[in-house]
Amino acid sequence: MPNIFVIFVLFIGLFYSRIAGSVYGIVFGVLLDFFIGRKIGISGIMLGAVGLIGGVFDKNFSKENRFTIMVMVAVCTAIYEISLYIAGGIIYHYTFEILNFTKILAIECIYNLLITIILYPLIQNLGYKIEEVYKGDKILTRYF
Repeated sequence: MPNIFVIFVLFIGLFYSRIAGSVYGIVFGVLLDFFIGRKIGISGIMLGAVGLIGGVFDKNFSKENRFTIMVMVAVCTAIYEISLYIAGGIIYHYTFEILNFTKILAIECIYNLLITIILYPLIQNLGYKIEEVYKGDKILTRYF
């Protein structure tokens, strides 16, 4: 099952800011836990971390290259799922099945990559418009 929230929060962190990505990640994660999860907060923390990572990627990597974006999505999906699996295992005391988890993680990464490939032009155009509005040049023009 693809996780569109990871992709969405990552792009908010990339095109807006680390703080906004973290806040949106926490809000979406808490809502996701409220409607689907057992305990409220685990997904919020993990999606907040994905938003923070998106902001860090914004400073260090190019957003124009499709391959770079795909690597970012794969890394963030893996970080989110592995962290969620470990936190869930610690909280709910279930046994870790590494082989089954690895299969599920690979399938989810592939699904997220396919969704990213399909939605990349739309998200990129929207992201640049948002970035232009919020990160525009804040130069005092009265001296020019």
